[in-house]
Amino acid sequence: QVQLVESGGGLVQAGGSLRLSCAASRTIFSSNAMGWYRQAPGKQRELVASITSGGETNYADSVKGRFTISRDNNKSTVYLQMNSLKSEDTAVYYCAAVRSSFWEGGVDYWGKGTLVTVSS
Repeated sequence: QVQLVESGGGLVQAGGSLRLSCAASRTIFSSNAMGWYRQAPGKQRELVASITSGGETNYADSVKGRFTISRDNNKSTVYLQMNSLKSEDTAVYYCAAVRSSFWEGGVDYWGKGTLVTVSS
């Protein structure tokens, strides 16, 4: 069973930066595509960014140019660097993994989430 543990959330002012981390519990991490979702109050969970096992990335239009997803296979960790944060980025951010090397199909594993609050 893969476990995903997020960290790095918190309170930040608009225009500021945060880096989220997600540590995976198993070494299969290197062959899994990973992603970050977020869910704001009263809204559906949405995909923010994804990264294949080979490092190809994809982003939601709302975060392009501001957020960067990356992975360190040696540490079994995926990161989400968030810059130029806006109040509308406030949400619980969830780490996710799929069994495939590419971001396809449904999410197989979820983290418990970390709260990001951006004050205006």
